[in-house]
Amino acid sequence: MDTNGYKGRSIDHLVYTVFDLDKSMDDFETRLGIRPIFGGYHQTFGTKNALINLDSGIYLELLASDNTNKVIKKPRWMGVDVLTKDQLTRWALKSTDLELDSRILKKHHPDMGRIMEGSRTMANSALLQWELSKPLPLPEVELIPFCIDWGSSEIHPHQALPDMGCTLIELYGTHPNPKAYNKVFAGLGIDFRVEKSPQICLKLVLESPRGTVIL
Repeated sequence: MDTNGYKGRSIDHLVYTVFDLDKSMDDFETRLGIRPIFGGYHQTFGTKNALINLDSGIYLELLASDNTNKVIKKPRWMGVDVLTKDQLTRWALKSTDLELDSRILKKHHPDMGRIMEGSRTMANSALLQWELSKPLPLPEVELIPFCIDWGSSEIHPHQALPDMGCTLIELYGTHPNPKAYNKVFAGLGIDFRVEKSPQICLKLVLESPRGTVIL
């Protein structure tokens, strides 16, 4: 598989949502042999994160609710408030035409595709700014990617990360009706594999300093 994308679209990042960010950073260090790097706080979304460089311009984001943020009310994005277990809940495509991507997403679901601005202050005090098709708070796991444009940022988060010896091998989904998403995937220009299964899941295969890991 071309780990940089699907049919010409490039993956931006993968979102692994967790209950406890500090504990998950410890767990990933044990499992992968590298420690995720704390990213910062999403003041406009009520979450915080840590990042793992996956090479090829892609990163894995560990995402948790920021319970010190009393301004952003539940339910918050990415399924953080309906989480039943630590797992991949979202994935993002790089976008150079967010308006077009938004229209395609809205055809699938009227609540999808709403373009919003976001920001996060990095641990080195640098400000990241982006526009994205805002991920919904529900469901817990969404197989349809959201789209993001980092055009307002001086740097992409991936570029601020050191080489961590991790590589994306495969990303795929499972769903009771795999064909349910064919139209929206085609509209976005991606060929995303979805296996038939009773559970709706995102599955990730990584090569890490500790060997092949399946999340």
